[in-house]
Formats: sequence, C-alpha cells, structure tokens
Amino acid sequence: MTVTELVDLPGGSATLGSTGFYPEEAPVRTERVGPFAIERHPVTTAQFAAFVAGTGYLTVAERPLDPRLYPGVAENDLQPGAMVFRPTAGPVDLRDWRQWWDWAPGASWRHPFGAGSTGAPDHPVVQVAYADALAYAQWAGRRLPTEAEWEYAARAGADSTYPWGEDVAPAGELMANTWQGGFPYRNDGARGWVGTSPVGTFPANAFGLVDMIGNVWEWTSSEFTGRVRNPCCLPADDPSVSQALKGGSHLCAPEYCHRYRPAARSPQSRDTATTHIGFRCAADL
Repeated sequence: MTVTELVDLPGGSATLGSTGFYPEEAPVRTERVGPFAIERHPVTTAQFAAFVAGTGYLTVAERPLDPRLYPGVAENDLQPGAMVFRPTAGPVDLRDWRQWWDWAPGASWRHPFGAGSTGAPDHPVVQVAYADALAYAQWAGRRLPTEAEWEYAARAGADSTYPWGEDVAPAGELMANTWQGGFPYRNDGARGWVGTSPVGTFPANAFGLVDMIGNVWEWTSSEFTGRVRNPCCLPADDPSVSQALKGGSHLCAPEYCHRYRPAARSPQSRDTATTHIGFRCAADL
C-alpha cells in the first residue's frame, strides 16, 4: 500500500491557544507534547481509493441513514449522501450557513459534489466522516493526531498568528489555500485553485509539513471542549459531543471565518461528511 511519508517530530513544551480571535481558542497555555510522527500531507483521494480497494470499506456517506436516528425525516432524504458547498448568486446574510450548504444525495468521496463529479487523485480526500478517518488510520497502522499534537505540528516552533509570521501573505505571496474574493459568492481561486488544491501546492512549514493551514479542515482524535460563540461552516448540533477539527479550509474567508491559523478550532459532528473536511494520520515513536 502507498501511504504518506511520516515526519518525525521531537515533541517538547508547546505554547498553544490564542486570545486574539475566537473565545474557544483561549486560554493561551503551555502543554507538553511527546515525540510522535505525522504525515507530511493530508490523505489524498488516490490513497483513500487504495484503502477502499483493499478492504471494501463503505464510508458513512455511502450508507443509508438510519431512520431510528432521524425520526420524521422523509424516506427519500434517508438515501446515502453528504453535505456539499454551493456558492450563492451574490452577497447574502453570513449568519445563515444554510444558504451555501446543501444536502446532495449520492455525494461521497468518489463523487464529492454528487453524481457525475469526481475527486482529483492528488487532492485531499473529502466527504469522509470521523469513522472513515479512523478506519483508514487503522488500515495504515497509524492513528489520528490529538488536537495538541496537530497544533504543535502546524506551529512548527512558531508563536506567531500564522506558522510563517504575522502577515497572511508576506510580500504578497499566498501561503495557503483559503477563499479569495467575496464569500460565499465569488471565489477568484488560490493560485488558480477554486476548491481543494493538490497537496503540496503551497509552501511547507518549518517541519516540512504541507497544507496544515487551508485546503481542508482535518479531523483530530480529540473531543471538542468548550462552546463556540460564532460557529462557521456547519455548526455541530452539540459541540460538547463533537470532534475537534483543525487548520481551516479553502472556504475560510476573513470576513466570515478567520480560522485558518494553528490555534483555530471547530467542533464537528462525527457523522458529518463535507466537501471541505479531510484528515492526516499520525504515529507513535
């Protein structure tokens, strides 16, 4: 099987969190992170395809919804599918995420936007729920990183807002795949990419890791703690029983979601699969 190269990290004392953006990121604290290894880039569609081919695994988005868990939902709406981002025709009220998120029957990692769409082999795999990421990690002989490990790896020794400093685009250089234009109606593309981009399109951090910021949100093994005052994307029904996502995605825009930073975090229901969530694996040393 072909899995992503692991980068060994020494661990140590890490400053985590932030008080400058969203309340759920506070407090700034020092934690001890043990030595571990983490994959250099998110799991790609091609790598996930190899896992499915070798195991016959069926993702959450490819399974019909259990009517016992969704009482009152029409039978047609219990068919396999997932959440898909759809740009709006123009400016809208950013307080209502339902204007740009849509349930798409047939959407899955194979068909991220529904029937007829395909996932690019060298892009991060999307439409993977938490259980899907766990299953892949087990197959690969790895695990998902904790939230603290993920943030330590993303910071790569830096205490700045972004891993590369305080300027989101130093000397005009775009450092991550985030939304360019007016959200959610006009995306001018990050280095020409509207949506996900091939892994490694943007510069690596000081640890040699790519796409730790932007491109896709990434699942961690940590349950989300705290409450979110201004959730973005798809707010979890109950943040207290959700997993923590890290890193932001290609849908992050400064006027809506400034969560494309190492300290940023978001709660996500474990059964949710979308066009902007992926993952990478870690391993013990």
